[in-house]
Amino acid sequence: MSADSTAEPDIPGGPDSRGPGQGDKGRRRKPRGKGRKGLVVAAWTAAGVVVLGGTGLGYVYFKLNGNIDSVDIDQALGTQRPAKADDGSQNILVLGSDTRAGGNRELGGGADDGSARSDTAMIVHVHEGRKKASVVSIPRDTLIDRPACTDPDGTTHDAASNVMFNSAYSTGGAACAVKTVEDLSGIRMDHYLEVDFRGFQKLIDELGGVTVTTTEDIRDPESHLDLEQGTHRLNGEQALGLVRTRHGVGDGSDLGRIQLQQAFLKALVEEVKHVGLFTGPKKLYNLADTATRAVTTDSELGSVNSLMSFASGLKGISASNMTMVTMPVQYDTADANRVVLDESKAELVWTALKNDRPIPRSATEGTATGEAGGVVRP
Repeated sequence: MSADSTAEPDIPGGPDSRGPGQGDKGRRRKPRGKGRKGLVVAAWTAAGVVVLGGTGLGYVYFKLNGNIDSVDIDQALGTQRPAKADDGSQNILVLGSDTRAGGNRELGGGADDGSARSDTAMIVHVHEGRKKASVVSIPRDTLIDRPACTDPDGTTHDAASNVMFNSAYSTGGAACAVKTVEDLSGIRMDHYLEVDFRGFQKLIDELGGVTVTTTEDIRDPESHLDLEQGTHRLNGEQALGLVRTRHGVGDGSDLGRIQLQQAFLKALVEEVKHVGLFTGPKKLYNLADTATRAVTTDSELGSVNSLMSFASGLKGISASNMTMVTMPVQYDTADANRVVLDESKAELVWTALKNDRPIPRSATEGTATGEAGGVVRP
């Protein structure tokens, strides 16, 4: 299978494909212990929920507005950035943050050191007309050259070579993550959305759960997940376990986890469509309150009005109109727990997005896979 886990028909994908050098059972790599957990899938939906939750609730506007944290990416990065697209498309970096402090520690484990880490990042490219989107997941384990970054405290960190992609966020926060993605892709990020552990779990519970079908049993004690083959209505804790798991499916790699996250995201997008005008005002408010507390945005989206306007433009995008791929990578020959960018294949992806075109089939052919495609279906 290619790195695409839930691709549209023009992107290759099949359960029998293998990455280079993988054995018959595809168990090429071993887990490295507890992985950092992927929560990026909630941020996309949080924005959509705000549209519904904010409508007709003018008297709570200021409360919802005060929930939103924002980061001034433009000020942090200055003018040395790729040019903005002028074709009507938009690019949004959606990031999951893994802080181990407070309540998140209970959900994610690990040291309570108060630090925050990023797990999986998605470039969401909204095509002109706001009817289709292309989503490119960037594996956290990708070895990259990180540009120099200034952290929120004003400390400048030198550029670094051959470091993991997710080190950008832990080094310099949101602005460094954006700068690294722009340096990697050559594409300007118009917006930034981030979500954390507790926000993700609470959002799923407020929605009343999300329905998915598993094509095989998934059991992973480390993510507290135990699902038999079949259809399930996942609550927040189970959904969190699903997007965290990497040991119970595929080859045990982060690439397999990305495939599960992408499938879950499609189910989540469909779930939000059922939250409509006849939903009770209390539930709408609770959804809006949870969503606005869950996300951190760029400063341009840092108000209820701005977030509502932005999310309104995404309402026409259904799961069937979302093409989802993983950034083309190959397993690192020196370390089976790392991947490296397949530069020629990745350039096909970046070129397609820059020109607001569909990602071609050839971009993901022969790239590394986590072998978890099709294990979870919306």
